[in-house]
Amino acid sequence: MLTVAPHLLRPWFTPERPGPLVYEHVTRTGHGTVWVDRWPDPRVVVAEVSGNLSVRGDPARVGPEALARFSGFVDAPPEWLPVLRASDPGVAAWDRVIAVLPDSAPTPPPHPGVRLLTPDDVPALASLSADSSWIAKTWGDVEGMLAAGVARGVVVDGRIAAIALPFYVGGTYEDIGVVTEPGHRRKGLSTACAGAVIADIRARGHVPTWCTSPDNLASRGVAAKLGFAHVRDDVLYALRTPIPKPG
Repeated sequence: MLTVAPHLLRPWFTPERPGPLVYEHVTRTGHGTVWVDRWPDPRVVVAEVSGNLSVRGDPARVGPEALARFSGFVDAPPEWLPVLRASDPGVAAWDRVIAVLPDSAPTPPPHPGVRLLTPDDVPALASLSADSSWIAKTWGDVEGMLAAGVARGVVVDGRIAAIALPFYVGGTYEDIGVVTEPGHRRKGLSTACAGAVIADIRARGHVPTWCTSPDNLASRGVAAKLGFAHVRDDVLYALRTPIPKPG
C-alpha cells in the first residue's frame, strides 16, 4: 500500500462523527499515516496512528496480505470483517459505547490539584505504569503529548497520579482519554482531570466525546458524572492485538 497526504482523503471520512477519529487526528496533528491501495483513484483507504486504524472502501479490492503490516484496533464497516479475519483468524470484536457531552451539561469547575502538564513533567511521567502508557500513543509518546500542551493531570510527590487529554482531535469533536494510576484510584482524579479537558475542548469550540467498553464500569461512571449522553453502540476489531481488560 502507498502513503499519501492525509488531506487528500477527507471525503472518505465525511461526515465526521463521534467515536474513533483516527483520520481527523492524523490530518490535524501530523501524528500517524494514511495509506491507499493505489494512487490516483484509490479504492481502499487506511488511516493509522499508533495501532488505532480506520478503514474505508471496498474490502474486495484488498487481500489479507495487504493488511499484514497492520495491527491494533480497527474502526471499519462490518463488511470488512471477512478480510480482517482472513488476515488474522483470531480477530475479535471489541464492543464500544459512544457518548457525547450535551451543550446543556455544565463545564466542571476547576479542581485545585489539576494543571496543564508541560515538558518539565517528563520525570514525573517516567513512573507511568504499563497499563496507563497507552494514554500518550496518539501523540507519538510522552514527550510528544507534553509538547502538544493538551494533557491535564495531577502530580503527587513528583509522580503522575492521573492524566486526561484529547485522545483524538477532530474538526467538530474531540474524544477524551483518561487514566489514573492504581494507587490513586477512587479519589475522583479521573473526573477532575477529564473536567479540565472538557473546559479546554469547549474553549476551542469543539464538542467533547467519550468512548469506552460496556464492561468498563469505572469509565462509564466517570462519563455519567460529567454528564455524557449515550449516542450509539459501536465495535472495533482487535487485529493481532489483545482486547484490554477494564482497569
